[in-house]
Amino acid sequence: MKRILITGAAGFLGSHLCDRFIKEGYFVIGMDNLITGDLKNIEHLFKLENFEFYHHDVTKFVNIPGHLDYILHFASPASPIDYLKIPIQTLKVGSLGTHNLLGLARVKKARILIASTSEVYG
Repeated sequence: MKRILITGAAGFLGSHLCDRFIKEGYFVIGMDNLITGDLKNIEHLFKLENFEFYHHDVTKFVNIPGHLDYILHFASPASPIDYLKIPIQTLKVGSLGTHNLLGLARVKKARILIASTSEVYG
């Protein structure tokens, strides 16, 4: 079974990605620090055998035991209101979080897709 890590799993995009990859037969590992995400978005997945959740901040070292095929890095506050409230965390998830996940992808030989907020541009 293919294994995928989705960061920002409790957010709007991340939660829909979790649903999609579960439907396609993947083992999904959702990760979120819940600063702007909400567990209500993914609570229906907790009872599934092919879903696992890590309450973790990607700006800290990330370790996932076992094989990983893919990483979708969607962790980031995505609202201008959030940028104003937590600007440093927003920038850290785009820089340190990306750095940590690129390192994980290298170690696991996983393919990675990085999405980010427009805040990184300016």
